[in-house]
Amino acid sequence: MKKIGFLSFGHWSDTPHSETRSAKDFLHQSIDLSVAAEELGVDGAYFRVHHFARQAGSPFPLLSAIGARTSKIEIGTGVIDMRYENPLYMAEDAGAADLISSGRLQLGISRGSPEQVIDGWRYFGFAPADGETDADMARQHAEVFLKVIEGEGFAQPNPRPMFANPPGLLRVEPHSPGLRERIWWGSGSNATGVWAAKLGMNLQSSTLKDDETGEPLHVQQRKQIEAYREAWKEAGHDHEPRVSVSRSIFALTNDLDRAYFGSDRNSRDQVGMIDENTRAIFGRSYAAEPDELVRQLKEDEAIEAADTLLLTVPNQLGVEYNAHVLESIVKYVAPELGWR
Repeated sequence: MKKIGFLSFGHWSDTPHSETRSAKDFLHQSIDLSVAAEELGVDGAYFRVHHFARQAGSPFPLLSAIGARTSKIEIGTGVIDMRYENPLYMAEDAGAADLISSGRLQLGISRGSPEQVIDGWRYFGFAPADGETDADMARQHAEVFLKVIEGEGFAQPNPRPMFANPPGLLRVEPHSPGLRERIWWGSGSNATGVWAAKLGMNLQSSTLKDDETGEPLHVQQRKQIEAYREAWKEAGHDHEPRVSVSRSIFALTNDLDRAYFGSDRNSRDQVGMIDENTRAIFGRSYAAEPDELVRQLKEDEAIEAADTLLLTVPNQLGVEYNAHVLESIVKYVAPELGWR
């Protein structure tokens, strides 16, 4: 069994061809799509987080709302940019969202990707220490967050508090037991995948990765997954890790599918620079009739290696169409590949 979730980039735009015209549309449609996905048997609802963009900026209200409307589907992010986060306040939000959903939160965090504004994290009150990079700062925020959600007390209590305290040092509340094992690191390189394994985080590998060998994305990701699992084994953690990869996959089952994706031009990996120093490989899209789609996906080594597949959805095409996209994969593709 392979878990299948959807990943929404959460775009909205006030344009004629968009079904998602505003932030309100995006939020309500995301809840409705999550409910529909649960009814279809999809395993997860995940959301991309970007600041200063017409996308999800603060995911916890949305995740909490989905948690309150559903009962089985995993809810998560892919990913939260830790350069922007106060780890303690984030621990409170994450604990609350996880408790509302009865332990279904799967929280993807990372250093983040190139943003809409220059050094946007500075507007949130954060800056790297002298001699450090913004990536160093993100990893430090992540390490503090991981420590805090373990639930151990660390803060000295006031001897004359407003309310009575339990004995000993205090932790942030609410605390949700088990959340620590459901934190994922969005890794763009083999090295950060190994670092995530050492810290006991699950691995998210998306459709974008540092081009470290010149090989196809799915081959590089498969090697990244192998390095991650070996590092996990060496670290001696007492539970099994999870690994997800993201893909754009569309089964062409009707004329509307063919009109939208039948001439998809992204059927090959692409290579480009995402900043001055980073050469990246962008994964291909899959769009074909179900039989052909099954054949193509059998050759994707990273999908085979992962236990979780996140399907990127074109959220601006509306809830009904995106539910159809998910149903087509669950009904026509997943069984043929042994995922269901």
